[in-house]
Amino acid sequence: MISEFLVYLRLGFEHITDVGGYDHLLFVAALTATDLGRFRRLFWLVTAFTVGHSITLALATLDLVRVDTSLVEILIPVTILVTSAVNAFWWGIGPRPESRKDSSPDEAVESETRVRYLLAVAFGLIHGLGFSTFLRAALGWEENIFLPLLSFNIGLEIGQLAIVAVLSLVAFLLIRGLGLTRRAWVLGVSAITGGMALVLLLQRIQFPT
Repeated sequence: MISEFLVYLRLGFEHITDVGGYDHLLFVAALTATDLGRFRRLFWLVTAFTVGHSITLALATLDLVRVDTSLVEILIPVTILVTSAVNAFWWGIGPRPESRKDSSPDEAVESETRVRYLLAVAFGLIHGLGFSTFLRAALGWEENIFLPLLSFNIGLEIGQLAIVAVLSLVAFLLIRGLGLTRRAWVLGVSAITGGMALVLLLQRIQFPT
């Protein structure tokens, strides 16, 4: 049982951190760009994403929900684009909390945080459908899938936290070491993730010939 747990734990970790399937990496980067260095908020934000994808991962793996794989592959870069756009609004086009006259900075930050948690859970549902394709193939003819599901999700969570840790280190070096502003970091990460997501989206859309 322990060996089976570790196998699927490793599969979950490797799947989310695999640079070959970097669409999930891009989403985690875009989702957490504004909160790097705020470790408690980062933990709960990543966990909210895990809650979302755990639901649809379980439902799809149990064959209780069926969604066209090609549609899911299109929706995943859309989630990255929307998240990057939200970042651009809050930190670029939209006024920062200190300049808002209709609410205090704390209220504005809380409003942004609530939106980000909603994005994490809602878009996690879509990413879970993507994870399920891989997990179903890995499960093969397994009869009891509770343990694989649990360990795979834990592996995903650990992998996501590892990604955030690396991004936090890079952000720290750039902000503290080179004097990059937090605003520039957020907008830079959002531009990169949004641009790469747009390329992915165009690659996955089947245009009529």
